[in-house]
Amino acid sequence: MAHGHDHGHHGHSHAPSADADRRWLTIALLLIVAFMVVEVVVGLIASSLALLSDAAHMLTDAGAIGLALVAASLAARPPSRRFTFGLGRAEILAAQANGATLLVLAGVLAIESLRRLFEPPEVEGGLVIVVGVLGALVNVASAWALSRSERRGLNVEGAMAHVLTDLYGSIAAVIAGVLIVTTGFEQADGIAALLVSALMVRSGWRLLRDSGLILLEGTPKDIDIDEVGNALARAEGVVEVHDLHVWEVTSGFPALAAHVLVREGDDCHGRRRELELLLHDRFEISHTTLQVDHQHPDRLLTLEP
Repeated sequence: MAHGHDHGHHGHSHAPSADADRRWLTIALLLIVAFMVVEVVVGLIASSLALLSDAAHMLTDAGAIGLALVAASLAARPPSRRFTFGLGRAEILAAQANGATLLVLAGVLAIESLRRLFEPPEVEGGLVIVVGVLGALVNVASAWALSRSERRGLNVEGAMAHVLTDLYGSIAAVIAGVLIVTTGFEQADGIAALLVSALMVRSGWRLLRDSGLILLEGTPKDIDIDEVGNALARAEGVVEVHDLHVWEVTSGFPALAAHVLVREGDDCHGRRRELELLLHDRFEISHTTLQVDHQHPDRLLTLEP
């Protein structure tokens, strides 16, 4: 006789931390938008391309955080008839979009910085230093706001990756500005931009890889499927475990499904509860669907050669 059972949380537990996430994301967004407006105004007055391009970069940061905010709002919605797991995966899609835009931006920045290496433009070193320092401060404040977010999922990480690469960009700009002012080494600007684009590729690739793993229903990185299978198979009364699947619905929400056979006459419900407790305590998997069946004597006969 088969007993299917679904045990675990269904997305509601994310609500309080999701509210906190949205609050900190909003603070980071406001900081970045305010500074971006200042940069555009000063850039136009000083007719500085460096400032305007940095403002454009800030715009992509604002877009990344805005996307993360929308995804966090969707993820906070309770499960519905159509989306029985809720919309947690919206955060994974946002992380993937943020990873992809980082790679595109890295390519654009690399091409521009190579052009600057061979034809260094006249760079206002002093102005670059001032704005670089201010930009770095704003990015540090934004990164701090994002780090306050309780649920360090891929969604917040995606927004954070944009802000951090911008922070590195500001620091690189300051160093380049100092070099230009002190030594007249005009190529410093291009070299700094190349280093930043390399960092962007690294962050973008990591986001794409991790979000892809979740979207393709891969086993979460911190769970060893063999260890889980062996733990279930060695549990008292268990004869066989098959059709074992472990995946992540969204960041920090692992799920497991398996078909378990126990000895004939054994207490199916009791064994199932023991296995659920084992999975929760040892592997921190609380969303489990275990189908526990009695081993059939006929089945043993068919296994004989």
